[in-house]
Amino acid sequence: MAEMAPAVRRDLEFFPVAYEGKQVVLIRDHLGLVQEGKAIELPVYQFMTLLDGTRDLRDVQMAMIRQQGGVLVGMDEVKTLISHLDGAFLLESQRFRNAKDQIVQDFEVRSVRPCSHCGRAYPADAGQLESRLSDILRTGPSRAARPDGKVIALVSPHIDLSVGQKGYASAYQWLERKSPSRVVVLGVGHQMAHDLFSLTEKDFETPLGTAKGDRAAVRALRHVGGDALATNDFAHRAEHSIEFQILFLQHVLKDQAFTIVPILCGFVGTSLPEFSREAYLGKTAPFVAALREIVSEKETLVVAGVDFSHVGPKFGHQVPAHHLTGQSEAHDKNLLASLTDLNVPQFWEESKRVQDQFNVCGFSALALLLEVLPPCKGHVLHYETWHEEATRSAVSFASMVFLT
Repeated sequence: MAEMAPAVRRDLEFFPVAYEGKQVVLIRDHLGLVQEGKAIELPVYQFMTLLDGTRDLRDVQMAMIRQQGGVLVGMDEVKTLISHLDGAFLLESQRFRNAKDQIVQDFEVRSVRPCSHCGRAYPADAGQLESRLSDILRTGPSRAARPDGKVIALVSPHIDLSVGQKGYASAYQWLERKSPSRVVVLGVGHQMAHDLFSLTEKDFETPLGTAKGDRAAVRALRHVGGDALATNDFAHRAEHSIEFQILFLQHVLKDQAFTIVPILCGFVGTSLPEFSREAYLGKTAPFVAALREIVSEKETLVVAGVDFSHVGPKFGHQVPAHHLTGQSEAHDKNLLASLTDLNVPQFWEESKRVQDQFNVCGFSALALLLEVLPPCKGHVLHYETWHEEATRSAVSFASMVFLT
């Protein structure tokens, strides 16, 4: 029987970019096994596309020969390339699985989740970070014409801080002079393929201090979560969508004592037998009911750290983002209209209408938000699309406030 070729890791992200006049592919590894900033040349990436877990070594050899226009490729060359990729932790091999298992075990025994993006996405020095966050908040709109009401929830971006400045500022300005005692933080589990939610009892550490987890609330949710929950909290280890929100919460609420309930939301389309609200509630109803009760208790605020459409080659489209943003922005605005009115059926129908072709990563977190909010009114504070010229791709984001 022919020897099967190993598959490329499915949890890696690949980004084609131009570098020094050449087309290369950047690799992002949330586990940190692949060297930060590692890039591979296009022929290596093309070889990696052959390693999909369905081909044996001979199939890979023949496909590689076809890729190279009929130039003979020896089996030794194929095996050498595979060995090189395995050595770089790019393949679903036993070597990779052993390394991952050790990382998971090391994280599980910790009581505190260390910051994963400090020193890269934002300053690791507390003073510099405070200054940075203050500068961001000053980019927000005038506070003069604000609707009245009690703040129940916020929607904020989780895009890079420098890109999403106005979005973050528009949202977090609303917490000045507010004093929630607990914050439910809904984030996007970008690495969660088959689970709807991931909970953690860990405290979150940042350069600004430690945000204490509300362990009683998390345990109450875990008790009713059933098979909607991930079996461990590893998805939180390198996820930025909650981490970025905690930075702003610590900065704006620096004189307030508050706890957090961190919930990562996975992708609905891969976690349910069908894409519908009925299927969603069929799997999550006890969890949703318990979270709704938590949200209704004492001074609890909900924050959803989400982005909206992701379009262009970086996100799997065959055309540059500027060919798609007219449609994707219309879709975003329909979703935002549903959110402002708490129109849950319309929110689901809009996503179903476009078959999620615009990759709205925040859909799952926003779907949960809609299920747990009390009667209130949403207000869109900011909406923007950021274009990444190097990849001809774009990401949109928004901020909202919900008031009673």
